[in-house]
Amino acid sequence: MVIYTKRGDKGETSIFDENSAQRTRISKDSLKVEALGAIDELNSFLGVVKSNTGDKKLQRTLGEIQRNLFTIGSITAGSKLKFSSAQTKKLEKMIDNLEGKLPVLKNFVVPGGTVIASNLQYARALSRRAERRVVALDRLEKVRPQILTFLNRLSDAFFMLARQENYKVGVKDEVWVGRKGSN
Repeated sequence: MVIYTKRGDKGETSIFDENSAQRTRISKDSLKVEALGAIDELNSFLGVVKSNTGDKKLQRTLGEIQRNLFTIGSITAGSKLKFSSAQTKKLEKMIDNLEGKLPVLKNFVVPGGTVIASNLQYARALSRRAERRVVALDRLEKVRPQILTFLNRLSDAFFMLARQENYKVGVKDEVWVGRKGSN
């Protein structure tokens, strides 16, 4: 079996239409495909982060997020899979736990520090893009609210994981302090 089908050569792709319960063709520049692509981009980058860390706990956390993103992508593409708000509660519990262990922040943090922390900050930015694309899709066709909530919480989770990565090796957060009258 070859990997290429040639069916997408004219700018369309096939997805499952839950209303007709059949596969349908849509343009590759549709909001739905944009949302799916942003989710896929984030998921793929998490694979990069996961493969570059030796921290088994972080690998497990990122792996669970990747599996959730696959489920979200599948649902967004039209599957009838379930996505539980319990996944968001798990993220919130992790965020709260990390927040209790890290120095209090009063300013924005300049992304950076260790390579893993920097990559997690980049994952944070990718998750925000995925969220924006899914929110745009929600205006066109309703997206399950628990998916929107999970994606919203995900950027916070990556931010806290990045801070933890820096903290555990003694790298201080570089805070950004704006100046009055500067551009």
